[in-house]
Amino acid sequence: MTPKNQAFVNEYLIDLNITQAYIRAGYNARGARQHGYRLFHRPGIQAAIQAGKKLRSERTKIDADWVLTRLACEATADLAELYTKSGELKPIAEWPLVWRQGLVSGLDVDETFEEGKKLGQVTKVKLSDRIKRIELIGKHVEVQAFADRKEIGGIGGGPVKVEDMNTTKFALLILAALREAEEN
Repeated sequence: MTPKNQAFVNEYLIDLNITQAYIRAGYNARGARQHGYRLFHRPGIQAAIQAGKKLRSERTKIDADWVLTRLACEATADLAELYTKSGELKPIAEWPLVWRQGLVSGLDVDETFEEGKKLGQVTKVKLSDRIKRIELIGKHVEVQAFADRKEIGGIGGGPVKVEDMNTTKFALLILAALREAEEN
């Protein structure tokens, strides 16, 4: 691998942007999108990128298990942990760590004053997108809840047998299935 190719790999691992990695590695910016794409798909480059990702994962100790565990903790975090028994919002320092690390995207504080005296305060907690976390969990290989496609196979994993049939034959098959379901 050339030094420029290695620079491309290193730059790609920073932000996973092929075009920018190509330019930052010292290649010509003109045509960077197309040339970067071709370079990115070379087997040697792909192997180096995968090796780099593996090393990074080992170094940071962040892998698929860590991500899934973190997502599960965030998806099941209880909003009640942010409030006292009397319903007041706890100081942020008293919030559980999972809430302080990104589940709350912001706070809106509205105070009401009359003649210079504070009459009340309303604090709205803005939550980050918990549905997105659940979708990410659902896309996990073992869960398959939001799989983009599902492959099916025939008997023994072979091809699915498809046969032409007319409406009458199809209706008879449905009727037979309904009768069998009634019997069971």
